[in-house]
Amino acid sequence: MSDVHELSIAMAVVDQVESAVREQGADAGDNRVGSLTLRVGRLSGVVPEALDFSFAVAAQGTVLADARLLIETVEGRARCEECGRDVATGMPPDLWCGVCSRPMSLTGGRELEIVRVVLEDPESRPGGDVPEASHVPHR
Repeated sequence: MSDVHELSIAMAVVDQVESAVREQGADAGDNRVGSLTLRVGRLSGVVPEALDFSFAVAAQGTVLADARLLIETVEGRARCEECGRDVATGMPPDLWCGVCSRPMSLTGGRELEIVRVVLEDPESRPGGDVPEASHVPHR
């Protein structure tokens, strides 16, 4: 995947979070996002490092400009409908049951979800400034 893919994802996430902040009645001038947690599956086709870089670019000039991006990585999982086995798929994914040699159904690892948005308390900012935050993904 290219960085352009992650940039379009980052822009969509920023748009969704800004809309949610507005819908909650929060004044964008007073409230800023302190942190944003995303859940990204290893099989989603999204490169966390590229998403992290793209988020920093997409968030400029928005309520997420100084937000810390946290990325929770979800391993791929599959289930065998024949014998009920539930296993990690690995990378590249192995979708054949090692017990009964039947194809398995993918049950996890393709996620791309906004999990949590934490707003900063404007009263807690010394002098009203937003503290500098890191954009390093957390795994």
